[in-house]
Amino acid sequence: MQAFIGTGVALVTPFKKDFSVDIEALKKIVNHVIDGGVEYLVVLGTTGEPATLNQDEKEIVIETIIEANKGRLPLVLGVGGNNTQQVVEELKSRDFSKFSAILSVSPYYNKPTQEGIYQHFKAIAEAAPIPVILYNVPGRTASNMLPETVMRLANDFKNLIGIKEAAGDIVQAMKLIQHKPKDFLIISGDDMIALPIVLAGGSGVISVIGEGYPKEFSEMIRLGLNKKVEEAYILHYKIMESIDMIFEQGNPAGVKEIFKTLNLSENTVRLPLVTVNSDLANRLEIFTKNLSK
Repeated sequence: MQAFIGTGVALVTPFKKDFSVDIEALKKIVNHVIDGGVEYLVVLGTTGEPATLNQDEKEIVIETIIEANKGRLPLVLGVGGNNTQQVVEELKSRDFSKFSAILSVSPYYNKPTQEGIYQHFKAIAEAAPIPVILYNVPGRTASNMLPETVMRLANDFKNLIGIKEAAGDIVQAMKLIQHKPKDFLIISGDDMIALPIVLAGGSGVISVIGEGYPKEFSEMIRLGLNKKVEEAYILHYKIMESIDMIFEQGNPAGVKEIFKTLNLSENTVRLPLVTVNSDLANRLEIFTKNLSK
C-alpha cells in the first residue's frame, strides 16, 4: 500500500480543437506530472471526462498513458458506475496487468441506501482481480457513503484498501481516520483540505491541482506526511487561491486552462462542459506565470 501514500493525480483527457483525443498532449501531461514528483497516476477518473468518451477513445487513453508512463509510476484505473452488474462484468473481462489498483466511484443518480452502497461494493470486491480504492464524492453522486459503511466494507473485504474521500467534510474524514483498520488508506479527494487530512493521519491525496502544479503540490503533501507543518502550510497558502479558481467554473475546465498556459494542451472540454470565461482564464494565466517565477 506504500505505492498510494503521497500524491496521485487524476489525469485529464486532452482534446484538440476539433474535440478529438490529443494523444501527444496526453503524453506531455504524463511527463509533466511525473517530472513534478507525484507518486502515482489515476487513469479515467471523473476528471478524465470518461462520461463523454466512447469505448475506443477510452482504450486510446489507457494505452497512451501506459506507453508514456513506461512503468515509472503505479497506475490506478477508474472503473465504476451506477450499474453494478456492468461494473462487475468489466472487472471480470478487462486486462489489469498494467495497473496496481482500481478506483471505483460510489453509484451516482440512483441514490442507493447505505445497504445498497455496501452491496454494490461487495460485488465489486468479490469480482476485482486487483486492489480497489473506494471513491466517495456526494457532491456528484447525490448520496454520501457514511463512515460506518466504509468501515464495514474495509473490515469485510481485505482487497478494499482505501477510500478517496471527497465529501469536503473534515469531521467525516477524521472519523474515517479514527476508526479505520490499520492498513486502510484515507486519501483526500479535496485539494483544499488535503493537507489538514494528511496532518490528521490521512495517507495523501488524489488531486486535480496537483496535475497543474505537481512540483509544489506533491512537495506540500510530502512535507505534511513528514509532519513539517510550517513548511507545508507555506506551500498550501501559496497554491490555495488556484484551487478555488480551477473549480470555479467546473472541472476539468479550470485545470485545462492551466495546461493551455503551460503549452501542454488545448483548453478544450466536451459538452455539456464548456471552457472557462475570459476573466477566469486571465486570472489562471497570471497565477500560473507568477507561481513559476
